[in-house]
Amino acid sequence: MASVLGDDLKLLSTWFSPFGSRVKLALQLKGLSYEYVEEDLLNKSQLLLESNPVHKKVPVLFHNGKALCESMVIVNYIDEAFPDAGPSLLPSDPYERAIARFWVAFIENKVLHYIHALFASIYPQCYSRFHRY
Repeated sequence: MASVLGDDLKLLSTWFSPFGSRVKLALQLKGLSYEYVEEDLLNKSQLLLESNPVHKKVPVLFHNGKALCESMVIVNYIDEAFPDAGPSLLPSDPYERAIARFWVAFIENKVLHYIHALFASIYPQCYSRFHRY
């Protein structure tokens, strides 16, 4: 992984989070080095609770000590903050970028909803413990 001088990146996530995986993939595609911190969602760290006080969820990316939340916000930030590292994460054409964002929103709003519902129906105790906030 490439290292960007003066840039300290740390990612709070879990191994099973599709949103955290999205951020990890963006960091890897850009060739950026980062520190990974596995978060225990049953015993959330003070760092997570203070860094994402609204949702109290992963992922959270720290760039030079400043916290960013929400996976697509983070991915867009990575693309804009590191334009010379690796390939662009979105097409340069505005129409093509809009189409890519449409599919991201579709997957988040439709597909993941059903995956969560399926998981909750199979493992209701486990699911409710992870989503207590």
